[in-house]
Amino acid sequence: MAKRIRRKFLFQSESPTDTVPLSPSSSSKIPFRSTKVRKISSNQEPAKPQFSAPDGYNPTRTFPNLADPVKSSSSLDEISTAINHLRRSDPLLISLLDSCESPHFKSNPPFLALTKSILYQQLATKAAESIYNRFASLCGGEASVLPDTVLGLSPQQLRVVGVSGRKASYLHDLATKFIEGNLSNSLILEMDDETLLGELTAVKGIGVWSVHMFMIFTLHRPDVLPVGDLGVRKGVQRLYGLKDLPKPAEMEKLCEKWKPYRSIGAWYMWRLMEEKGVVKKGSDLPDNMENRG
Repeated sequence: MAKRIRRKFLFQSESPTDTVPLSPSSSSKIPFRSTKVRKISSNQEPAKPQFSAPDGYNPTRTFPNLADPVKSSSSLDEISTAINHLRRSDPLLISLLDSCESPHFKSNPPFLALTKSILYQQLATKAAESIYNRFASLCGGEASVLPDTVLGLSPQQLRVVGVSGRKASYLHDLATKFIEGNLSNSLILEMDDETLLGELTAVKGIGVWSVHMFMIFTLHRPDVLPVGDLGVRKGVQRLYGLKDLPKPAEMEKLCEKWKPYRSIGAWYMWRLMEEKGVVKKGSDLPDNMENRG
């Protein structure tokens, strides 16, 4: 019953493939997984790549707007600094900061997290988890959810594990952009927020809301304000006693004082909605980026 009720809080963002939940859940902290590298003996030939680079591949492509360095909110010191800043800059947050545990964030490698983001779209959590687990098995395990592996799966193979034809095209587009060099795990980690938003929304099936969730929960970017997220908007409305839900421009103005830690402020807006009983505390809501990232 709880899951059926919270589905009512979903609404479509400006991207037709981007479903916005009321609130991501509250847990999480896993560092990026290290990739196991198999040593190759001098007498053993390295495995040949399964796919050749598609037309248009440019290994020398550069991005002029790389951040140096990109800040992260994953460390305890950074979280503590953010909370102290919010406490000083916005007294209305003090009681909420005192009543909630500190934020914790988890993550997966960017390609894997983005793949999950696509697969979880517009699905209840259990259904999405089931499809994702079958998809990962089809790839040969979660560690093998890689661009060339995904691109090698036909729409028919994906359909067997529950992936729709539309989502299969999204997955293939994402994998193609990685193989062509437009995106990579390392590039994503280095891009500034504006550049990253432009590159990721160029992928079919990934909209602004998904990128904001990815920035917050996978990349741990500290200053992202998801102005299209219903849970954050409702939290801001309740915090400041507004009659109506704030629009994006009003959100930017009201939350200006939270800079440069608006991601943490947004996290507390989700917690505020839990405390007020709008959603069940610790609940796993559909299309939850934390589960995916």
